[in-house]
Amino acid sequence: MSTADRWGDLALRMGSGAVMLAVGLGSVALGGAVFHVFIALVCGTMVWELARMLSPARNGGALALGVLGGAASLAAGYLPVGSALPLLAAAALSGLALVRAHRAVWVAFTLAVLLAGWEMTTLRDDFGFVWMLWLALVVVATDVAGYFAGRLIGGPKFWPRVSPKKTWAGTLGGWVAAAAVGAGFAVWHGGGVVIVAVSVVLSFASQLGDIAESAIKRKMGVKDSSALIPGHGGVLDRFDGMLGASVFLLVATAFVAFPPGVVP
Repeated sequence: MSTADRWGDLALRMGSGAVMLAVGLGSVALGGAVFHVFIALVCGTMVWELARMLSPARNGGALALGVLGGAASLAAGYLPVGSALPLLAAAALSGLALVRAHRAVWVAFTLAVLLAGWEMTTLRDDFGFVWMLWLALVVVATDVAGYFAGRLIGGPKFWPRVSPKKTWAGTLGGWVAAAAVGAGFAVWHGGGVVIVAVSVVLSFASQLGDIAESAIKRKMGVKDSSALIPGHGGVLDRFDGMLGASVFLLVATAFVAFPPGVVP
C-alpha cells in the first residue's frame, strides 16, 4: 500500500472526528436533558442504519424503527430499571415485523444499541461528567491508537475473515492507549491499578463491538452502515466501539462496585 493510499482519508477523518468530538464532549459536559437527547438521536440513527442494512428494500420502515428506537432510548433514561428494560426490549422486538431475515442479528444488535445508550445516560446521571468522560476517552483512545498503530506498523491481521483491516499492532496499540487513559484517571480520581485494568478490558470490549459490526457489514455486503459522517461512514461505524464498551460496563457493574477501585 502506498503512502498516499494509507493516509489518503486522514484529513477528512480528522475534520469529521473533531466535529464529533466537540459535539459529544459538549453534550457530556452539559449533561441532563441535553445528553439524554444526544444519546437518543445517536441510538435512533444507529437503529435506522441497522434496519437499512438488514432490510434494504424497506427504507420507510427503517426510518420508523429508528424513530421508535430513539424515542424508547429517550424515555428509558427517565424510567426506573424495572420499566426501562422492558421498554427497550419491546422496541427491539417490534422490528421483527419489518426485518424478515437475520432476525436474531436484528434483535441482539438493536438491544445492544439501546442498552448501551441507557448505560451511558445512567452513567452520566449517577456518576457525573468525570466517569462518562473516562468511558468516552477509553473508547476514543483505543480507536485512534489502533488506527495509527495499524497504519504505521501493520503486520498480522487480528481476525481477517471478519475485519480485514484490523491488525494485532492496532489491537495492542489500543490496549496501551486505554491503559494510559486509565492511569491518568487513577492519578486524577483514584482507583490505582484496578482502573487501569478495567480500562484495558473496556478497550477490548470496544474492539469486539467494532468486530461485531464489521461482521454484520461483511455478511450484508456493505462497506459502511451509511454515509452520514464524511470519512467515517455511518453513526454505527463510529459508535460501534462505544456499544461494546458500554454493554460490558453495564454487565460488569451488576457484579462489582462502580467506580472500579475507587474508595468512597
